[in-house]
Amino acid sequence: MTQKLIVIGAGMATGRMLETLGEEAPDAFDITLFNGEPRGNYNRIMLSPVLAGDKTYQEIVTHDDDWYADQGITCRFGERIASIDTCAKTVTAENGDVLSYDKLVLGTGSNPFMIPLPGRDLDGVIAYRDLEDTERMMGLGADNKVVVIGGGLLGLEAAAGMAARGVDVTVVHIMGHLMERQLDEAAGYLLRRALIEKGITVKCGANSKEILGENGKVKALLLDDGTQLPCDLLVMAVGIRPNVALAQSAGLAVGRGIHVDDQMVTCDENILAVGECVEHNGALFGLVAPLYDQAKVAAQTLLGKPAAFVQKELSTKLKVTGCDLFSAGDFAEGEDREDIVFRDPARGVYKRLVIENNALIGAVFYGDTADSNWFFGLIRDKTDITDMRDTLIFGPNAQGATVDPLQAVAALPADAEICGCNGICKGQIVDAIAEGATTLGDVRAVTKASGSCGTCTGLVEQVLAVTLGDDFKIPAAASICGCSDLTHEDVRRLIKSQELKSQDAVWQELGWKTPNGCHVCRPAINYYLLADWPIEYQDDPQSRFVNERNHANIQKDGTYSVVPRMWGGITTANELRAIADAADKYNVPTVKVTGGQRIDLLGVRKEDLPAMWYDLNQAGMVSGHAYSKGLRTVKTCVGKDHCRFGTQDSTGLGIKLEKKLWGSWTPHKFKLGVSGCPRNCAEATCKDVGIICVDSGYEVSVAGAAGMDLRETELLAKVATEDEAIAVTTAYMQLYREHAKYLDRGYKWVAKVGLDWVKEQVVDDLDNRTALVERFELSQSIYRKDPWAEHAAQAEKYQPLADLTLEAAQ
Repeated sequence: MTQKLIVIGAGMATGRMLETLGEEAPDAFDITLFNGEPRGNYNRIMLSPVLAGDKTYQEIVTHDDDWYADQGITCRFGERIASIDTCAKTVTAENGDVLSYDKLVLGTGSNPFMIPLPGRDLDGVIAYRDLEDTERMMGLGADNKVVVIGGGLLGLEAAAGMAARGVDVTVVHIMGHLMERQLDEAAGYLLRRALIEKGITVKCGANSKEILGENGKVKALLLDDGTQLPCDLLVMAVGIRPNVALAQSAGLAVGRGIHVDDQMVTCDENILAVGECVEHNGALFGLVAPLYDQAKVAAQTLLGKPAAFVQKELSTKLKVTGCDLFSAGDFAEGEDREDIVFRDPARGVYKRLVIENNALIGAVFYGDTADSNWFFGLIRDKTDITDMRDTLIFGPNAQGATVDPLQAVAALPADAEICGCNGICKGQIVDAIAEGATTLGDVRAVTKASGSCGTCTGLVEQVLAVTLGDDFKIPAAASICGCSDLTHEDVRRLIKSQELKSQDAVWQELGWKTPNGCHVCRPAINYYLLADWPIEYQDDPQSRFVNERNHANIQKDGTYSVVPRMWGGITTANELRAIADAADKYNVPTVKVTGGQRIDLLGVRKEDLPAMWYDLNQAGMVSGHAYSKGLRTVKTCVGKDHCRFGTQDSTGLGIKLEKKLWGSWTPHKFKLGVSGCPRNCAEATCKDVGIICVDSGYEVSVAGAAGMDLRETELLAKVATEDEAIAVTTAYMQLYREHAKYLDRGYKWVAKVGLDWVKEQVVDDLDNRTALVERFELSQSIYRKDPWAEHAAQAEKYQPLADLTLEAAQ
């Protein structure tokens, strides 16, 4: 007879348990799933990429509504359990419903620890724990200040995600160095330096004293040395505590967590517990790998099969803000311990091995973690390293057994762990391949390897390559969206080769599954058509993002940001008066100078946008396109006209470039910088295109970045004249427009196609350079329009300004 199973908590541990039950005995239980959050299971590990804007929430959903329906699971999301009656074997929901169970599984997770500081109840003091916290942080803008208390992984990911969105972030950490549980002091120092370079302020050895507020809202953090750190939001990321309240009220045995045995059973034989809420042999668990092990054991226990949870030696391989980190074992100092340390400051690489009794007992790596699995195997297996001691720090390649990464993977034993999150070893992946798994997706579906944090993806592919040999196919690129199986590259190629010149043609000829595309593919298709067929295709405003449709950046409160263009950062008294008048007339709450040498009017109401555009346009100002996938700014220094170090007229060149390139659509935002000398005051070496003026002319470099990823530009060409610099820059921009995948920044595109190829097209082949410039100018002759001027013209033609609204103007 089917038993009734109630599961409390739809987290990653219970999710994996439900998967196992569904695979092994789909009809064994009638399952009801309660969850306090108004949603099902999603990958919490990936909240930080959502915060940073690299992923959407939909992309990290593990089990959607269709999955639960297919499994026959009754979902009661957004509902909490008020009490458990172990004698009657019932649970009572907060709405009063009473449900009986044969078996009950607690997956109540953990609660974020909130330091009991005065002011912790102020509005604006949050934890970083779930989607709601993430969305709260995603709503912040460049005018906001945030303080993050906690220099562990969670705090740093929160800080990095907000910094990537332009938020002013300060991290406060009570310990002497960051991530002290995973890193030693030297690695912690390197991590701190990398964060500071990304614009994050880091205060270690800082003790929080009080949270200050005003009118019930947070305004600053007070440190015990008297320092005040102003903030609009304060995020506490200082740890978690098992959520045991429900279990404790039910009379279950509880210590720091809910006590469970090796079978994940509590003191009540009909109640199991898994995840961050449990305590097993005195240990608590925060990493996902042991949680998944618990889930598998719990499923076997429910099915009456023998299974036992065993605590394992764990390694930590992390990617914090673009920095690769690895730690394993015990790396504390001791009298009988010896260190082997390797430092390469130029590459930002640090490795430390801790040895005791001729065995490797601990390791900390920063910047290069490629061999981490091999070192972890030595720690786990307590390998005698006597014979390899002299070359140990240089990894497996120095031991004579391997000469390249694939040989290193081939040399790994079957029990070598590949996926730490899911506890999947090499042998399990090889078995899956033997049973027919031939792609990364196949292996992931069968074993779950690479399906959580994703850091082991490359290693899984190497196991596939080693096992399948010539039969291994390079993984195909992801499709453009769910509407088509074609990649971005496929679509661009077919649009050109089949001369598809409308969206309808794309949907029809390329077999789109959705008749008119979706919000993911429509902007990309619109851009590709616009870039490839500028004469025949007409831009579709409804296939653009909301900011591009409204010609302004929407803010978290629903107001907008308006940025007039200032050519090369140069302005006039009349322009400044016009901006000041607009700020007064439309009650603009914040006026800010941007990093691109412009003035940003923040907090403009939607209904005031057309009228403000009209006023600014009448003063001779055009849109700065701060909202567009196109040219944003050309940052300049004052150059030789004013600066005693200047070698060329950097300001004049910057203005010429901006006036030539403005209004152009590109796959992603595009920024330029022109510095008048190698002192680089315009920060040209971290732009999409950066020009350094030198005595002999101009050095044009490309593919820089200064956001979540920090990339120094690479030299494209050295030219003698302004005209050459403008031509090379224009040709490079057009090449990027014609070949890059939509939403790929320039540095990502160059990494794919190779700088040498770009040089061949733009520098070496002068005829091709000329053709690229001509195609760019043709496109500009059709599409370079100022939306502000268009609205102003409509306003004058059809109605008085006082009656103008955005909807009427459009």
